[in-house]
Amino acid sequence: MTEVDEIVARYRGDESALIQILLDIQREYYWLPKEALLELSERLEVPLNRIYHIATFYKAFSLTPRGRHQVMVCMGTACYIRGAPQLLDKVEEILKLKPGETSSDMRFTLTTVNCLGCCALGPVVVVDGEYHGRLAPAKVGQFLEACD
Repeated sequence: MTEVDEIVARYRGDESALIQILLDIQREYYWLPKEALLELSERLEVPLNRIYHIATFYKAFSLTPRGRHQVMVCMGTACYIRGAPQLLDKVEEILKLKPGETSSDMRFTLTTVNCLGCCALGPVVVVDGEYHGRLAPAKVGQFLEACD
């Protein structure tokens, strides 16, 4: 049984769980590989174009490979004013990545976002869903080094 089969089986093949199944597939692979989506389409008997429509509509999904660790730097107005550009520069320096890039070892993916909705904590970096606020560039390395 493939990983996709196991994930679909958890939801008893219920088409109404499609978004959750896609989230689980992405959690497994860190992105949505075409082969997995083809298999999902067959297992659920859902047209592939419908699956792609959902996968491209929600920003949470990625159709390109991503690293095991997701690093997001907020560039919203409050974070920007409080030093987000310098923070981003430091993250780029440490990871040797630009926003939108994934490291060749598939360890990190760096992205920027326009707002995380936690302006009072700015500037903010999110590493694997964990928010780090009021962050000075000198402290960024601590979080990134802790990632396996």
